[in-house]
Amino acid sequence: MSGNTIDWNEVWKQQMTKHIESNGAVDCARFFGEKDIVKQYSKVAQKHQNERIEKTIRGIIVTEKSRVIDIGAGPGVLSLPLAEKVAHVTAVDPSREMIGVLRSKIKDKGLSNIACVEKRWEDIDIKTDINPPYDIAIASLSLGMTDISKSIRKMMDVCSKNIYLCWLAGEPSWEVLYRALWPSLHGIPYHPIPKCDLLFNVLYQRGVYPNVEVFPYRYYKRFSSMEEAVDHFSPRFLITKDRQKSSLRDYLERILEIKNGLLVLLSSATCMKIWWEIN
Repeated sequence: MSGNTIDWNEVWKQQMTKHIESNGAVDCARFFGEKDIVKQYSKVAQKHQNERIEKTIRGIIVTEKSRVIDIGAGPGVLSLPLAEKVAHVTAVDPSREMIGVLRSKIKDKGLSNIACVEKRWEDIDIKTDINPPYDIAIASLSLGMTDISKSIRKMMDVCSKNIYLCWLAGEPSWEVLYRALWPSLHGIPYHPIPKCDLLFNVLYQRGVYPNVEVFPYRYYKRFSSMEEAVDHFSPRFLITKDRQKSSLRDYLERILEIKNGLLVLLSSATCMKIWWEIN
């Protein structure tokens, strides 16, 4: 790499590091290790994000013989529907709580072709923790890795056909909330996670020229009371003090709408599905 060439992986590293530091050193894996957060996320994903899930899965070519690895599988929003179409799914996630929810759903559905691996993707030993090669590798809204180039290289090492990444483009609505509230709550600015522009440049610099599909998704969060809304958002904003909770309440009172007797907040984001064939 010449001295005049931007190292896009290093730019990603810097932005992700700033994000984690401004977020109280809580990265994605630690954030989704909290039981209440996982419970809320699983409920929202199951009821309100069907559009995102359908658009993520749409176009992924699988057969009944396909072997899939789902990286950052969470509660199984992709692993479970894919398991009904393929021979095998390996679901990798670092959160014990997430894996617990997924295992419960696997049992409820009577599935026997999903293997759960409770580990960060960065820490996976591809020789002992999983069983490659996989036909398909998927990482949907789970690219919280600091060294994204190394993580993608590992995906390419275990995949024989196609890799699908789904990540954020632009500023999602929840980052608007963080940016507005974080300085008053924690005394520092909020640094957003790196987005798809950097991801695409990292891939391009690796010699990967992927396909791209852009799609928005939106859903409503509904609360029966202000107390419920405050309780929902408090762990997301790392609130530990009464003063912080009061600031959060004041902000929510300004932005929540009342519809049919409920307090309502629109959540929205734009995603990019990025995929390529392994050569």
